[in-house]
Amino acid sequence: MTNRGGTTERPRFIGGSGGSRPTGEKAKDRRGALRRLSDYLRPYHAHLLLVAVLVVAGTLLGLIGPALLGLAIDQYLIHDDVDGLLRIALIMLLVYLAQGIVTVIHGMMMIRVGQYFVADIRAALFRHFQALSLDYHDKHRVGDLMSRISNDSEAINQVLSNGLIQFTTNILSLGGIMVAMLLLNLPLAIGTLIILPIMLFITSQITERTRKAFRGMQRNLGLLNAVLEENITGIRAVQAYAQEDNAIGQFHEASQAYRKVGIRADFITAALGPMFTTMSILTVAGTSLLGGWLALRDVVTVGVIATFVVYVMNFFRPMRGIAMVYNQLQSALAGAERIFAVLDAEPTVVDPPNAEPLVNIRGAVSFDRVSFAYEKDKPVLEDISLEVAPGQTVALVGPTGAGKTTIISLLSRFYDVTGGAIRIDGRDIRRLRQNSIREQLGIVLQDTFLFSGTVMENIRYGRLDAADDEVIEAAKLANADAFIHLLPRGYGTQVSEKGHNFSQGQRQLLAIARAILADPRILILDEATSSVDTRTEIHIQEALLRLLEGRTAFVIAHRLSTIRNADQVLVVNDRRIIERGSHDELLALRGFYYHLYMSQYHHLTALAAGD
Repeated sequence: MTNRGGTTERPRFIGGSGGSRPTGEKAKDRRGALRRLSDYLRPYHAHLLLVAVLVVAGTLLGLIGPALLGLAIDQYLIHDDVDGLLRIALIMLLVYLAQGIVTVIHGMMMIRVGQYFVADIRAALFRHFQALSLDYHDKHRVGDLMSRISNDSEAINQVLSNGLIQFTTNILSLGGIMVAMLLLNLPLAIGTLIILPIMLFITSQITERTRKAFRGMQRNLGLLNAVLEENITGIRAVQAYAQEDNAIGQFHEASQAYRKVGIRADFITAALGPMFTTMSILTVAGTSLLGGWLALRDVVTVGVIATFVVYVMNFFRPMRGIAMVYNQLQSALAGAERIFAVLDAEPTVVDPPNAEPLVNIRGAVSFDRVSFAYEKDKPVLEDISLEVAPGQTVALVGPTGAGKTTIISLLSRFYDVTGGAIRIDGRDIRRLRQNSIREQLGIVLQDTFLFSGTVMENIRYGRLDAADDEVIEAAKLANADAFIHLLPRGYGTQVSEKGHNFSQGQRQLLAIARAILADPRILILDEATSSVDTRTEIHIQEALLRLLEGRTAFVIAHRLSTIRNADQVLVVNDRRIIERGSHDELLALRGFYYHLYMSQYHHLTALAAGD
């Protein structure tokens, strides 16, 4: 993971160190989440209107079936009218067949709408991830952000694809059944529906208790994914420091928290089924007894009782469905709020409305009394001023954490200065388009990031429209062509996760080839030779000399022996530039740089003597 002082190559996908203890999360604005979700559904209003018509038609067909059953008993079965019974049986068959067809059609339509809708949400999230400034990514864990784009959006999809139709159908069915009962026989309807308030009360109490559990599930799932992603990504460090047990403990803690809220929510949800089944049986029995008593008094017919029994059995199915969908809706709304929390986050580095592009530059760079702080009242840089002429090489040296990497991060406009100004060719970079600034920059870091894909594709990342011949020529200039030809499939060799099937030196050469292909006017180099052997260092140094030719360069130097030819050496310490000059001038001063250089020299001499 990269700290605040570090940078990575474009694009940068990093996670900050959020809290490690999973906790529940309470939804704040359910109506607002629903309203905003409906805004995303506007392109599909025509489809939804057609689905609504089909749902109403399917619900009406479902209500007609039991009515036909009662009619068959009272009109034909009791009077031994076989022909009439066969006719109405055929009509019932056609009604239920039509209901099935309509149900399949609107179900398929909603699945399609749901998938397109979720694709829109995910695309909006991913676009926003790219637009958000690095300080946002510094503060949020990768696994949690991934959970929002996958699990939270899928929770919404489940409600849209299936739950919304179920909810609408069940509401219409309940209303239709109650109206039909009241029209068929008022006394029997009143006796049957008297249990409805009891059912509604019990259902509301159960679903209210599941809200917090489902919200907690979404939150804890995101944190579980964050722990999982962090430990899998850092598996080399975990194993190198023998921290497997600690990693297992972190995962177990996150998994246990998710399990607890999951059991609570699923237990309550599972209890709904038996509860409704029991209530359904009791209500059917009560309806039958009441209907029999009324039939003996010629208040109702046998057919009406049969119709009521079917309606009662169908009555509890939508009640159960509504409760289940309500639980799904809680999960979806919790996910929606987490998604909108990302979409509502504003980038801190933004282009002004009249931002201009940065093109055809000479490469002059100036820092005019620049100050910067990641957090308010905690400055990282203070009063940084420097002038770099086109084509000059500037070396930044100093102890770890002094602010060297922050300086180049500000030049790249990953962050905006909190005081002063940075100019390229005399133009304040805050008035320029961010992308155009970065198109003029080439970055070669000590820890090169390689993407999944082939070697050819990784080099071409420097300029996506480059032809194969241009990629190969860049590799030759970077001294990478020789080892690439030794690979099993040459330039078509697949790169493993983060390029771990290549050595550190090979990754550096590929990064240099990428920068050569991009042909930037300004280079940023984080010492590319500090962790490679001498022979590889020679190849990298040769490639860097070709890359540096005619370009303005900023070099973060760890090995001071590599910056002797720099036009300027800036010594950064305690948030400021404390010394500046050429290598020889700084040695003559016998100040901070001199002691830093001599300590390295004596250290290397001692190592050589030890060998």
